[in-house]
Amino acid sequence: MKIEQIYTGCLAQGAYYIVSDGEAAIIDPLRETQPYIERLQKDKVKLKYIFETHFHADFVSGHVDLSKKTGALIVYGPTAKPEFDAIIAEDSQIFEIGAVKIKILHTPGHTMESSSFLLIDEKGNEKALFSGDTLFLGDVGRPDLAQKAAHMTQEELAGLLYDSLYQKILPLDDEIIVYPAHGAGSACGKNMQKETVDTLENQKKTNYALNQNDKTSFIKAVTEGLLPPPAYFGMNVAMNKKGYDSFDEVLSKGLHALSPEEFEETVEFFGALILDVRNNDDFAKGYIPQSINIGLDGDFAPWVGALIADVKQPILLVTDENNEEETVTRLSRVGFDHILGFLKGGFTSWKKTGKEIDRVHRISAKQFEDEIRDKNVTVIDVRKDSEYLAEHVDNAYSKPLAYINNWMNHIEPSEHFYLHCAGGYRSMMAASILQARGFRNFTEIEGGFNAIAQTDVPISDFVCQTKVLNSIK
Repeated sequence: MKIEQIYTGCLAQGAYYIVSDGEAAIIDPLRETQPYIERLQKDKVKLKYIFETHFHADFVSGHVDLSKKTGALIVYGPTAKPEFDAIIAEDSQIFEIGAVKIKILHTPGHTMESSSFLLIDEKGNEKALFSGDTLFLGDVGRPDLAQKAAHMTQEELAGLLYDSLYQKILPLDDEIIVYPAHGAGSACGKNMQKETVDTLENQKKTNYALNQNDKTSFIKAVTEGLLPPPAYFGMNVAMNKKGYDSFDEVLSKGLHALSPEEFEETVEFFGALILDVRNNDDFAKGYIPQSINIGLDGDFAPWVGALIADVKQPILLVTDENNEEETVTRLSRVGFDHILGFLKGGFTSWKKTGKEIDRVHRISAKQFEDEIRDKNVTVIDVRKDSEYLAEHVDNAYSKPLAYINNWMNHIEPSEHFYLHCAGGYRSMMAASILQARGFRNFTEIEGGFNAIAQTDVPISDFVCQTKVLNSIK
């Protein structure tokens, strides 16, 4: 028997590959199927089952394509109603993969169909739990995402989650290895640990949700502090439930090379969004007007989902050469399939034509220190509130990037402000969005708070509620 965790850091997502006696199963596969097929061929095994822990919200699974290409059966837990052929398992139903077995544990709460999969080895011992979004390391699945579909409140779903955990999972042996669907950085939870594998025994000791006094305190603990889910979550659920275009087709369309003239014409004809995925340093020095910068070198896919939101938005790409396929692949993982092509030769080809370019006014942290000395200035910090609360520039406003479409409407265009994040990745996204919306009177700080903290700019952990909560006037 072999268990392999296939972890994708930019999505904080874990898929699982299980092999026994010539047969294999894959749990929660990513959108692109070729890596799995190559692995199956290398190991000379037949894929028997594709297990889905639930209808995922934060990424599009590869279950449909993988089933078509391999003939493997898709398996969901009880109550799931996919719009394609699948086995809807009963609670406690057993599936055999070679000499090992997978037992279905229906564990609703995160969603109604959510299920965990218990692996039983060749000797009949319960060895591992693939817990999906029911149990994370350090956390549990958020119970607010399925409210509309379940016709229940988040508190009612949290109550179901409590029952699932305390009746189905906690009674299992302490030695069982827990393999969750997500790790730290995923928006499917709020307090995940950085590790991606742990024992159930250690989770019983360290997971706040498993150490509540009773059901009431559990419900309160897991529903507190939940931020609104990204807008694209519902669209990804629909794709996972209804099916989607083949990834191969999406990739083929997205890898359509366009000259600068064709690129410009396509933008105008389709109303396409220009997505520039170069690093923030290069983008600041020059970009195609109206482009949005989301760097491929960071948490690319989740930020695309959070900031663009509509998976049906036509997109044109500006990338570094040889990054086109990687970009299309990452976009498809979160359901952005309407990629019309990319700029052949990248931004360099655009610049050579003499076409209009735009820039972001960026200064160093030292320049920032010099410019604000003895002055009353406005500073916008686009990090998460938790980062701001830990430490921030004195009198800065906390305006997280995720909510830019709300707070930028309260900016006074005539008032200059400084903009920063932790290191420049998020503030350049904010800068590109602001400039695309007509805001020009600001300065972005290279290196962000990490660089500012190395200067003599006054830093504080004092929380001024007015600064955190009020709109910028």
